[in-house]
Amino acid sequence: MIARHQILREWQIFLLAVGFLTRIPVPADPDFSDEKLNGASRYFPLVGALVAAISALSFMLASALFDNVFIAVLLSMVASILVTGAFHEDGFADSCDGFGGGWRPDDVLRIMKDSRIGSYGSVGLIMVLGLKASALFAMPSTLALLSALFWAHIVSRWLSVSYLLDLDYVRGDGKSKPLATAMPLSHWLWAGLPILALLSFSDLPALMPMFIALLIFRFGYAAYLRRRIGGYTGDALGAAQQIAEIVVYLAFLL
Repeated sequence: MIARHQILREWQIFLLAVGFLTRIPVPADPDFSDEKLNGASRYFPLVGALVAAISALSFMLASALFDNVFIAVLLSMVASILVTGAFHEDGFADSCDGFGGGWRPDDVLRIMKDSRIGSYGSVGLIMVLGLKASALFAMPSTLALLSALFWAHIVSRWLSVSYLLDLDYVRGDGKSKPLATAMPLSHWLWAGLPILALLSFSDLPALMPMFIALLIFRFGYAAYLRRRIGGYTGDALGAAQQIAEIVVYLAFLL
């Protein structure tokens, strides 16, 4: 039987994850420790479920108010960006600038640390937001759109923290530093528990193209990060989340 203090501890760790990935106010942890902070990454997919729920609710409310799918899609995206503070989008833009403008690893990392957005980051953001909006608008039904939102926000965060398993962290500072720089396999498997809930409501064979595409991206991106900078940064994880989110949306359209 799980002790009450263990449940409270895990709840506090979950709140740390919420506070890190979103703008949602959370109470201060009276028993804060670096150990708890390092463990918060295992709850990132669950935070993704929370973001998906907010985005889905925003879509349904906007649909009821305006009776226009495209407007509802855009407003649901606005809601998710507001609740996360564009946290992952910022990492994607910084990654575009770094990998697009830098040749040597030191140059890539230096550009990523610059708070200003460059041409690569600007174009990248336009493309990633445009792809999200277009893919969601093209969903064959409201049910498919809502399902895609939950799959995308949960799986993309599970995939992004998987890089803590086998890549080295290559930068010791910066605004996008992850909570932890390494993750035990047991914590990553625990982080994937919300996916089991999704599977119980989904057609597994129909999802196989999505899983295959995500698997290819996961290991292809890992090889790219090793070659370009020798590991990962917080910005690189943000980029992984954004790309994986789009992969899920596109897979739902196949």
